[in-house]
Amino acid sequence: MKLKITYMYAILIALITFTGCKKETKPDTTIVTAVEAGNGGATGPITSPTDPGLAVSQGFFLDGWAGKTFAKPGTVNAEKPTAATTINVTADFAQVISKVSKNLFGNNANPFTGQYTDAGLVQNISNLSPNIIRAPGGSISDIYFYDLPAGSKPTDVPAQLLKADGTPDASTGYWSGKVTDSWSMTLDNYYALLQKSNSTGIITVNYGYARYGLSEHPVETAAHYAAQWVRKDNGRTKLWEVGNENFGNWEAGYRIDVSKNKDGQPEIITGQLYGTHFKVFADSMRKAAAEVGATIKIGAVVTETDDKNNSTGGKDWNAGVMAAAGASPDFYVVHNYYTPYNQNSTPEVILATPAAHTASMVSWVNQSAQAAGAPLKPLALDEWNIFSTGSRQQVSSICGVHAVLTLGELIKNQFSMACRWDLANGGSDGNDHGLFSYNQDGVANFTPRPAFYYLYYFQKYFGDRMISSSVTGSNDIISYASSFNSGEAGVTLINKSNADKVVNINFKNYYTGSNYIYYTLKGGTDNAPFSGKVLINNNGPAGAVGGPANYTSLAAYSSSTSGGIKVAVPAYGVVFLVADKK
Repeated sequence: MKLKITYMYAILIALITFTGCKKETKPDTTIVTAVEAGNGGATGPITSPTDPGLAVSQGFFLDGWAGKTFAKPGTVNAEKPTAATTINVTADFAQVISKVSKNLFGNNANPFTGQYTDAGLVQNISNLSPNIIRAPGGSISDIYFYDLPAGSKPTDVPAQLLKADGTPDASTGYWSGKVTDSWSMTLDNYYALLQKSNSTGIITVNYGYARYGLSEHPVETAAHYAAQWVRKDNGRTKLWEVGNENFGNWEAGYRIDVSKNKDGQPEIITGQLYGTHFKVFADSMRKAAAEVGATIKIGAVVTETDDKNNSTGGKDWNAGVMAAAGASPDFYVVHNYYTPYNQNSTPEVILATPAAHTASMVSWVNQSAQAAGAPLKPLALDEWNIFSTGSRQQVSSICGVHAVLTLGELIKNQFSMACRWDLANGGSDGNDHGLFSYNQDGVANFTPRPAFYYLYYFQKYFGDRMISSSVTGSNDIISYASSFNSGEAGVTLINKSNADKVVNINFKNYYTGSNYIYYTLKGGTDNAPFSGKVLINNNGPAGAVGGPANYTSLAAYSSSTSGGIKVAVPAYGVVFLVADKK
């Protein structure tokens, strides 16, 4: 009977087409006649997917987007869990939320953790495929002089900068792009890392120099210096930004000695002042780019949360920047470290932050622009991580789970550019943002930490489009679903609780094939729940930190779709799953 009805339906569609009816705006339907029931996919007519329009927050960051072909790994058979469950995930192949930009998986390289020439490190970065790497990194950007040799500084900078309280900073130092010592990174080696890892760059030019510079015209001098870097770069880098977190009282140039300043700048920076100066920088840098035949995009620094009562920096920063800079910025730059500052946060607190903070970040920046009468712009989240301390959270598997949630929320909220902070950071054991260890007691430099593996598997097994998904039966399971241009569908499952869960997965508007494959990532038993290890399909590291050395060749678990798609998601664990296409 099913075959007969479907056949008649097909004839009806053909007749409608033949009579010349106008094409409908809704998606077409595809009719099939024989699909196995109970395999986690559709059993009747399906609706084809339709891509959404380009969001302002994405903009040019989606330029060059390309579909993704799924590369199926080696597999080993795995038994499905037998426990009954009421937790169900439904993913709809026809409902596309966003295209997935390769620029979302970026990272930061700073100049104080080596020359980035270590072969093992470069290979792991290449395997990770960040696609975009930012430099010279964080607050160093505002004291960085790319063309000076080690130990030198321009003649027109003060011997001592000012602290936030206005007292001289005896520890003042400036950074050079030509430090050849093993502990630093030269500008040339940054460019070499980009080439070796098949990545592009985003460069932060020194805005602080426009504030603390002692010349007659410090703004024009600093802008010219930035433009000279654009000329030296000679078209290698498309993305640039002016300064780093300049609204903060920790940043060089936040407060200056007005008795030494020669162009009448105020002692404390304001958003309006930065926005005015931004236009000078942008004009000089674009002129330089045109001279070398390059096209560049330049970002302006804004806050990620309400700055009206900012106690550690410029109040009403966004309003001032956007009103003064107008249409000059090509994009807005935000940073977000999600969790409460220096709090010994629990996993529950940490894992709740991506959903709450990502959506509010987009809303705040857009509200700021609208209030200032400025145009909306694409958003770049070029620093993100967690601030939690006290229990080794930053180097734990929980930090890896947080990274998965953050990427999922960024895609859902239509970001297309993000760079995590950072590849390597320092030796503050347990309070260290580095994706790789550096000067950590008892651990070899550049050992990948747990978050590395979560990021690697996310990019590898998440498709080129996010599709809608929903969860019933549990508030602890989060799902992000995707589709591949080659036809496969996938679901990433996150368990935010301290108890194992079993989950059923169903696909709408998608005909599943005979099998599904998956990887399960979870922390070890050390320092629970903030394990310094990650187990991938029960394979762990040889040492006390990180994950299995053979992560690129580990076999995926494989199960039959017959009888449905069902997986166990361990406590504080993640499952990356891809279903075969019919």
